[in-house]
Amino acid sequence: MTDPIEPHPVEKKTAPAPKTGKARVDQMLVDRGLAESRTRAQALVLAGLVFSGETKIAKPGQSIKADAPLEVRGRDHPWVSRGGIKLAHAIEHFQLDPAGAVAMDIGSSTGGFTDVLLSNGAERVFAVDSGTNQLAWKLRQDPRVTVLEQTSARILTPAQIDAACNWVVCDASFIGLAKVLEVPLRLAARECRLVALIKPQFEVGRSEVGKGGVVRDPALHERVCNEVRDWLEADGWVIQGIVESPIKGPEGNVEFLVSAQRG
Repeated sequence: MTDPIEPHPVEKKTAPAPKTGKARVDQMLVDRGLAESRTRAQALVLAGLVFSGETKIAKPGQSIKADAPLEVRGRDHPWVSRGGIKLAHAIEHFQLDPAGAVAMDIGSSTGGFTDVLLSNGAERVFAVDSGTNQLAWKLRQDPRVTVLEQTSARILTPAQIDAACNWVVCDASFIGLAKVLEVPLRLAARECRLVALIKPQFEVGRSEVGKGGVVRDPALHERVCNEVRDWLEADGWVIQGIVESPIKGPEGNVEFLVSAQRG
């Protein structure tokens, strides 16, 4: 049987040009839907991936004609999925070091978080996901990865997590953090680092989710983040901080990264 090949084709994103005047390139990228935020737009420019025609844009703050063509060529990250950008941002922002870590990746999916952990020196990662056949092939073959597919994080057992995990990372959907992390945090080592995505669209009541499944109200974002903070602190965790994710979730939902330490 031939191993499946996972190609990484060059991505090329373009958008129609608006009319008249001049504007900053980073803001234009956001306005045209080529970047989720100014921060992401600036990263794309600095990575040398933004072009107007055949001219490479050198500075994020550069002003060009508002009707000039813009496109993003290629990828600005080395991970198996864009999800890795989130954890890489948290590691940099909170100055974390997963070198030597034994980690659980809850909601591993394609393996962006797992890839980031291994690239930063993690010793072992348990990749947990309720789906199947999602984890990237290069991670499946990595002896440092224990693949736990078709496995609900809510019913994990010590037999499955057969090593003391001092890191837990989480990017799960369709379920609140308190529910999906209850068992993993109980199985983790007493001294443990947690980095998790807070997704307001899965934390608020159904009536509070707006059109298209998007939670836009900043007051709801703040409430959800405070609720997650209160839950973790009540469970003995010290919150290092909560920061907005550098990329948005499905349909443009704003998400947040929480970093916490126990023990």
